[in-house]
Amino acid sequence: MIEILYEDSDIVACVKPVGMSSEGDLPKTLGEQINGEIFTLHRLDTPVGGVMVYAKNKKSAAVFSKKIAEKNDFTKTYFAVCEGSFNEKKGEMCDLLFKDSAKNKSYVVKRERKGVKKAELFYNVIDEREIDGKKCSLVSVTLKTGRSHQIRVQFASRKHPLLGDKKYGSVFKSPIALFSQKIETDNKIFEKNPPKDFPWDVFDIESK
Repeated sequence: MIEILYEDSDIVACVKPVGMSSEGDLPKTLGEQINGEIFTLHRLDTPVGGVMVYAKNKKSAAVFSKKIAEKNDFTKTYFAVCEGSFNEKKGEMCDLLFKDSAKNKSYVVKRERKGVKKAELFYNVIDEREIDGKKCSLVSVTLKTGRSHQIRVQFASRKHPLLGDKKYGSVFKSPIALFSQKIETDNKIFEKNPPKDFPWDVFDIESK
């Protein structure tokens, strides 16, 4: 069963399980669960869990797709656990990203060319703990743009890979420590904290 956070005649907000495709398995399963049609509005990497919003009809799909495309009234916030301690505890990251579709991997590049897109996010370090003798940081991340692997590659390029993200250089053996924690849209807030397992259980998330 998919955990449903909110549902009305136009949208349904739910919690995507880790390992489930946000564009294939989840909308199919969710559609069967609510006995209705589901339209995908945004994506979440398969190894990543957390809050997602789907449309229930073509009209609302068009409305919300426009919001997302125009970066208007659809804000996504994530929790991430990153390796290392940050000198700047809050700030903005702005990069040019190129996605290599053959490798399913994104890279920070220095100049614009075909296939390169601007990526922006805001971050706030909310806790620091030591894991296996290495400093690690719990970070809240709010996306300004939505690029493939954006959070993963932007932090890794600054020597702060997400725990468990071997594709981008993590030395830890764990699931990728990224969770879609909150979506704000249409005067509504849908939120869910990460599960109480590693590495989230290292931090006192409930009080944050």
